[in-house]
Amino acid sequence: MKTEFDRESPSVPGTGPTGGSPSHIRYRVLALTVLAYMITYMDRVVISVAVPSIQKEFGFSIVTMGWILSSFQWGYALFQIPSGWLGDRIGSRRALTFIVTLWSLFTSCVTLAWNAVSMAVIQFLFGMGESGAFPIATSSLSCWMLPAERGFAQGLTHAGSRLGGALTPALAVLVIARYGWRAGFLCCASLGLIWAGVWFWYYRNTPAEHHSVNAGERNLIQSELEKCGRRKSKTVPWRQILHSRQMWILSGMYFCYAYVLAVYLYWFPKYLNARRGFDLKQMGFYSSILLLSGTCGDVLGGSLSDFLAKRTGDLKISRRIMGMGGFLISAVCLVVAALARNPYLSVSFSCASIFGLELTVGVSWAITLDIGENFAGSVSSVMNTCGNIGGAIASALSAYLVMLSGWNAPFLVMAGLSVLGALLYLRINASRRIGAPVA
Repeated sequence: MKTEFDRESPSVPGTGPTGGSPSHIRYRVLALTVLAYMITYMDRVVISVAVPSIQKEFGFSIVTMGWILSSFQWGYALFQIPSGWLGDRIGSRRALTFIVTLWSLFTSCVTLAWNAVSMAVIQFLFGMGESGAFPIATSSLSCWMLPAERGFAQGLTHAGSRLGGALTPALAVLVIARYGWRAGFLCCASLGLIWAGVWFWYYRNTPAEHHSVNAGERNLIQSELEKCGRRKSKTVPWRQILHSRQMWILSGMYFCYAYVLAVYLYWFPKYLNARRGFDLKQMGFYSSILLLSGTCGDVLGGSLSDFLAKRTGDLKISRRIMGMGGFLISAVCLVVAALARNPYLSVSFSCASIFGLELTVGVSWAITLDIGENFAGSVSSVMNTCGNIGGAIASALSAYLVMLSGWNAPFLVMAGLSVLGALLYLRINASRRIGAPVA
């Protein structure tokens, strides 16, 4: 027996693939996902703002704080694949609700730390909890977004994360100044718990399960996914994923991306202070400008890739153009930024560099949808594992490069990796699914 949610709307000629003006519930789902990405970066960045207060209270050295911060990255990297598998196995609705609740609880537990070891362990557990955020969120969109909207969707979600990171320092400083550093973590944890409740209430794993999706939108999504031959199997094809040459090329490219991004996230403020002579106020301002430049790149890269795919009908070329172009812009601007004598010129080219770098990220995650389909959570988790290993290496290696060769060295290494990322994009074919025979 059909319920009231199963009955299809009357057909309206000329609208939707089978009649009926499509609703736009998929964009509400996308908006919720963008908020999740914002919260992930707010939770990550709040500790960097709280570092001076934490050091003052516990007497931690810079080296000790470095190990505490890196413990998050290792927990985040090591649990990417298990978390992606969980999302594909039990569905994004339950999986994302669970992991956002989990990491929010661990965020609040930072306030209970009593020494360096306890704080490092909590940060590791926080990284473990947050590890599933991007892979599962990517998987959650695989059944909802049209193939032609994937680049835009991934660009927008990553723009949300960078925007959250850019806004957090100013907001966190106000909270910490008034209520202490623990209040900042409790505020972020509360946002995560509220989001998890809303997600579980509103999101459904497929449009067919959502009572607000009308027949027009349901049929539109279904027909577009069928055009690209979406697979029905629920068993994650790990053998095909791990034996895919393209999977490892994609992962190598993302290693390059995440390495460069990590240096910007964790070392750029220190670079502005130590190498360019900016005071703390200027350092915070220009660090925020840097992330806002990246936000623009996130939105533009995915959207342009989708536009090119529509115009040319060639998904492979449209993804490659944006990926290669973004990496090459990043490489050239990194060299100029490192060698420029004028500090403001250096900052300007650094902003242009991260803009170019972020042109690639929405495209890269769209490719995990293109080649992974309903196993996009698992595919993206492999890619993101390799990326975050790169980020973890970057955090430590950059310090040694500065100590041995000065501040130009880490940025020139970043430029070299950007060139390598562009070359790897030449080998990525977004139109060939994981497991498909090579032509």
